[in-house]
Amino acid sequence: MPRRKTPKRDSTSPSGAGALRPRPEVPTVAVGASAGGLEAVEQLLRFIPNGSGVAVVVVQHLDPVHKGMMAELLQRSTAMSVRQVKDRTRVEPNTVYVIPPNKDMSVLHGVLHLLEPVAPRGRRLPIDSFFRSVADDKRQQSVGVVLSGMGSDGTEGLKAIKAAGGATFVQEPSSAKFDAMPRSAIDAGVADVIAPPDELGARILAAIAHPGRVAAPASPLSVQARSAIDKIFIILRGQTGHDFGAYKHSSSSSEKPIAQKTT
Repeated sequence: MPRRKTPKRDSTSPSGAGALRPRPEVPTVAVGASAGGLEAVEQLLRFIPNGSGVAVVVVQHLDPVHKGMMAELLQRSTAMSVRQVKDRTRVEPNTVYVIPPNKDMSVLHGVLHLLEPVAPRGRRLPIDSFFRSVADDKRQQSVGVVLSGMGSDGTEGLKAIKAAGGATFVQEPSSAKFDAMPRSAIDAGVADVIAPPDELGARILAAIAHPGRVAAPASPLSVQARSAIDKIFIILRGQTGHDFGAYKHSSSSSEKPIAQKTT
């Protein structure tokens, strides 16, 4: 009796030995900058080492009539590969991506898409637009960074990232050449971490390695409450000689968060 042939396993089927596996998620850091932002981005990149597995996507306000030189300039500051984005560029680890002049950008399923600007020059908010797409695409894994710049671009985008459960970072205003963008984000209460750019790299990598441990900024109400408590401690210390302020405030979590640097 002839021996029956065993059918070959379909390598493209889910049960096949060679089944296609989904691409792993690449931790992606979205960075927004404007006037004075080149120096801040360079400082940030110096502290994100090649081999960290992170991708950095830089959106900066660029003059649409000038040739994009940002990639070449940033390459001086990092061992990671720096590329100007082309349409449908897949985000890869250990790579810095720079938006080209006169384009808006979005991300879908880890692929960068270039779009023709709709709003006229002067009214465009490319950082907000890209940050929103990052929030939609990465959800809790989204990371947004606002650096030096004029105006308020980036603030609404950071709101979207926070609403999605992501982490938000803002340059400490006194370290920025132009502090309007950082101050706008801070005043809106959307900054999880505020620090100079040479400190942000390590803080970002720590947040990516330990999601959910970025300290949320204090709300105006909590600041007022803490001020009232401190005044009570001062009165008690004056009457009893005992410093009650040395006691820790109770916390709902025993895990130490990443501390926030405040202004």
